[in-house]
Amino acid sequence: MSLCLFCRIVAGDIPAAILHRDDDVVAFRDIQPQAPIHVLVVPTRHVVSLAEAKPEDQALLGRLLLVARDIASRDGLDANGYRVVTNCGADGGQSVAHLHVHVLGGRPMAWPPG
Repeated sequence: MSLCLFCRIVAGDIPAAILHRDDDVVAFRDIQPQAPIHVLVVPTRHVVSLAEAKPEDQALLGRLLLVARDIASRDGLDANGYRVVTNCGADGGQSVAHLHVHVLGGRPMAWPPG
């Protein structure tokens, strides 16, 4: 997966503002933020999307959400709230074919989105 943008960020080949790194997950600031706080949380292992996740990815999926929660808390989003979303496929708005969770906050979020 050497051509995958997020795999290259995880490997350190492309610089990013890394906020969290462990064996399973990396979190970094989005370079095209859609909110005052916009962080991406990605698995270190290449998984294309939520649609491609397998039952054995259950712990990894939970880890993504827990790291998203921790990032939101660390960035002070607990008081007013935040949004956590994953896009799946082209019609779902997924622009990088590597599973990722967006943590968005720092402003009111509209509903419905998009």
